[in-house]
Amino acid sequence: MGILGKILITLLWSMVPVVELRGAIPIGMGMGLPLWTSVVVSVIGNLIPVPFIMLFIRQIFKWMRRVSEKFACVVDKMEAKANQHRDKVTRYGFWGLFILVAIPLPGTGAWTGALVAAVMELRFKTALPAIFLGVIGAAIIVSIVSYGAFAIAV
Repeated sequence: MGILGKILITLLWSMVPVVELRGAIPIGMGMGLPLWTSVVVSVIGNLIPVPFIMLFIRQIFKWMRRVSEKFACVVDKMEAKANQHRDKVTRYGFWGLFILVAIPLPGTGAWTGALVAAVMELRFKTALPAIFLGVIGAAIIVSIVSYGAFAIAV
């Protein structure tokens, strides 16, 4: 597979919820991409869904509730997940959202940050920079861990 194929795979993995850039950076490196290529591609891919989530998720949730009860249950779970983080984001504002996105643990990340911002109806111009900086922070943390892991393995 050529470098463009590896870049595309890394980009697509970074857009997937749960995997996001925490999985995409090591995937890119595992396919032989340089660390910085994996990081830049993963950051870009991780950020692509964010504005769409922030702008459209409430309307999608309304539609899902109308379509079926099973979809309504999914929406309830997603809103409950977002509301678990509400206190931190309310208390710390910009920095609370930044930390939520930056700490690369399960249940955090750009998708969760965008969902929390949308559910809380945070202003786009406030939430987007916090999420962007959080993604950069997560990329730094994951890069350090990934680079160390690959250096030990080689």
